[in-house]
Amino acid sequence: MKEESNKKKSSRRDFLRIGAVVGIGSASLGGLLSSCSNKTGETAESGDTVKVLTPDGKLVEVDTAHLHHCKPVNSAEAREGIPGRKFVMVIDLAKCNNERKCVTSCQKAHNLSPGQEWIKVYLLREAEHFAYHWFPKPCFHCDNPICVSVCPVGATFKRTDGIVLIDNERCIGCKFCMTGCPYSTRTFNWESPISQADIDPDNENYSPETSTPRKIGTVGKCYFCPDMVRQGELPHCVTACPMGTIYFGDINEDAVSNGTEILRFSELIKQRDGYRYAEELGTKPNVYYLSAKDRTYPVENGLENLSPEMKAHFKKQLDQG
Repeated sequence: MKEESNKKKSSRRDFLRIGAVVGIGSASLGGLLSSCSNKTGETAESGDTVKVLTPDGKLVEVDTAHLHHCKPVNSAEAREGIPGRKFVMVIDLAKCNNERKCVTSCQKAHNLSPGQEWIKVYLLREAEHFAYHWFPKPCFHCDNPICVSVCPVGATFKRTDGIVLIDNERCIGCKFCMTGCPYSTRTFNWESPISQADIDPDNENYSPETSTPRKIGTVGKCYFCPDMVRQGELPHCVTACPMGTIYFGDINEDAVSNGTEILRFSELIKQRDGYRYAEELGTKPNVYYLSAKDRTYPVENGLENLSPEMKAHFKKQLDQG
């Protein structure tokens, strides 16, 4: 059983790490891969392999030494989006055990402080007397984003691939977008964030796709990790979740993946009664939820890895229910 568990984790970590986000017969994803691959053939092999999708739609294993990361795109390119794509996220509430790996991996990847969370996990229930469940909430990357319409300087913008980004070089810190967002998914940079250039000199040029280096007095939020998507990698929160709770993919390809399995988006939503949070607001979110019915774990399990303060807070909620 332990060997099977380790095998599953290894497969989930490597599956589609580079090459394809959803990868069902897509030559375009192969094109993304080829633009980021090392074609010299002179690099010594490392012994570590990843699965990649070739331009003709075949899934193969290659040594990581033969791949390299693409440079961050500039602000103008970042505003356009990836042609032909329409990204979507699906969160299976029945699988969420509040492990919070999605939170911590996002914080690490984007150099956020411990108290700054771009994806939050709440304890919710649909109505009084209903059972509680854990509810991860990232930015919803709406098709009708209020945050974009209220920004006076065009710092917040929506791309052709559905992703909503913030250009910190334009942001004036007015917080209109924070007030306009009905989901409260944005945070304010009260302190000078850690510069990505201090960690990785190759990323010294700012791009809205990487969100780093950010500036004090600007707004931040979940980005759907478009810099990783350009390389064919899944967002950090997706691959970090040990429960396979979060799926990411492309509506145009009708496919999503949690790093372990690839599923048809339309069938998944239909069969599991998928819905969008507060859809009545008319914002048309691109994050869907699957019902928490038939949860995999008792909701109390989600209290185990919390700080004493958070544990007391959520336990009070459960006790009152």
